[in-house]
Amino acid sequence: MNEIQLNELQKKLGYIFRNPEILTQALTHSSYANESLKNAEASNERLEFLGDSLLGMTVALLIYNKKPNLSEGQMTKLRAELVCERSLANLALELSLGKHLFLGRGEENGGGRSRPSILSDAFEAVIAAIYLDGGYGAAEQLISALLSSAVDNPLPNITDFKTHLQELIQCRPGQSLAYEVSDEQGPDHAKSFTVNVKLNEKVIGTGIGKSKKNAEQEAAKAAISNINTRKE
Repeated sequence: MNEIQLNELQKKLGYIFRNPEILTQALTHSSYANESLKNAEASNERLEFLGDSLLGMTVALLIYNKKPNLSEGQMTKLRAELVCERSLANLALELSLGKHLFLGRGEENGGGRSRPSILSDAFEAVIAAIYLDGGYGAAEQLISALLSSAVDNPLPNITDFKTHLQELIQCRPGQSLAYEVSDEQGPDHAKSFTVNVKLNEKVIGTGIGKSKKNAEQEAAKAAISNINTRKE
């Protein structure tokens, strides 16, 4: 990663690394570590393991402190929704982690930069890298910045986010929504799509999915979350 790319990513993360090498490792997929570095231990898998635990604990604390009226079962359900692969992949998308990943040729050609599993793993690894470089407070700050609004305003139990978003926008005269595919990667049997939803030509949400339809739903979901955040 060159200095310009490093600075760009650190700006998005809101954190400056004292040891940039650990950030590079967090972005190194096992395919690249095995293929180009010939060293499996140079991948982000161990960091991903640590980041998963940090995320679970921090999100649990956020829910516990912000939602005193929720039962244990409700808290568990909300935490699971916030740290699921789909949710973390979309957070990685917001941070543009995909374009900074180090991937082997097979993953590169197969659409790995927008694959939800790879993006969510990289997000967890980056959380761990920040923790190891700057301590828990630094990691907690990023997690809170990205997920506090989702804890404060959890999305209702919606199965059709596109329809719900359309209903929200219809309350405002002169508004128009449009969905457009911004990226499409992978072979026909394992496609990955990235879709932006625009409100009057301005992107208000981005989503990824295994089909255009799924990606549009994820984009609408992200847009609804962003709208709720602006209402705070």
